[in-house]
Formats: sequence, C-alpha cells, structure tokens
Amino acid sequence: MKSSSPSKTKRLCANGENSKEIMGMKYNEIISTLPKRETPYPPYELCQYQGFWFPFIFLQGIIFLPEIFKAHEPSDIFLCSYPKSGTTWLKALAFSIMTRDHFFDNDSTNPLLNKLLHEFIPAMEVDYVNNPSLLDTELPLLATHLPYPLLPPSILESDCKIIYICREPKDTFVSLWHFSQRSRENMAE
Repeated sequence: MKSSSPSKTKRLCANGENSKEIMGMKYNEIISTLPKRETPYPPYELCQYQGFWFPFIFLQGIIFLPEIFKAHEPSDIFLCSYPKSGTTWLKALAFSIMTRDHFFDNDSTNPLLNKLLHEFIPAMEVDYVNNPSLLDTELPLLATHLPYPLLPPSILESDCKIIYICREPKDTFVSLWHFSQRSRENMAE
C-alpha cells in the first residue's frame, strides 16, 4: 500500500485487555447457564444466547464484544452476513474497491494475491478472542456473523457504515450443509 495509508485505529476500549481475565471468569459463568444443544450438523455444541443459537467456540467473543469494542470512525465499514452467504466474496469485493488506488494489476504486494482474506479483514467475534490485535487494522473494514441486535452499541450508535449481504436461505442451507460435511470429514481424519 502507499505510505499515505491511514494509521491503525485502536478499536478495543482501554480496559479491554486489562480486564480480559476478570471478564473471562464472569462470562464463563454466563456461558455455563445457557441452554445447550449437541448437533451433528455442524459437528459441535450450540448455545442459545439472547434468542440466537451460536457455536460454543465463538460464544466468548460474542459476549465480550459489545462491552469492549469501540467503533471510532464514521469511515469504519462493517460487513455483516449469515455464515455461508457470501462473506468471503463480499470481503474481497469491498477490499478491492477500497484499495483500488493502492495496487496495480500485477502487483505482487496485493494481499489478495498472497494472503487469506481472513488474515487482513478480521471477523470481530472470532478474532477478538484469538488475536485481538487484528481488530486494530489500518483498513477500516471488519466482518461479523452477528445478528443486528447483538452488534456492539458503539456500531449502532455511530455514523459508521454497515453492509449486509443476504442469500436465498435454501442456497445458504445447502452451502452450510456441504461445509459441515467437509468439516466432519476433516475432524474424523
């Protein structure tokens, strides 16, 4: 990218990292009281939180995020989608549009050519838990599978942009089913 690219934006509240352990204990208590359901498709435990079913592995990030995430800039753009409804395609398209002046056609430094999209356009509820520094990115572009009512209040109350992609539910279900089958096969190996 050009040297004129924006500086990194700090999107976690100051107390976010310091209180992560304390919040972890608090939220582990909450998680332990939630309704749970074991399901073979996809092959993991689901928990119901605020009326929505989520894979247990993502729940800590989903619960943490509203309290510690801060949308700072009106230029922040949030790509919201249901899983398997075109998230990766939307990430690539949005990145290409936003950085079209930074790369040339055969530019080997273009991240689209040598990185996974998820490495430079983080998923908020996943990457907060695994690698919170990914949320502090130069590009004002973040993704989420959270339903609208569970988005952090700072997003809903700010002037940032929300792009929501939807897909025919039957197609989404078929895509999710195939993804789940591949996941099951990979887990069995």
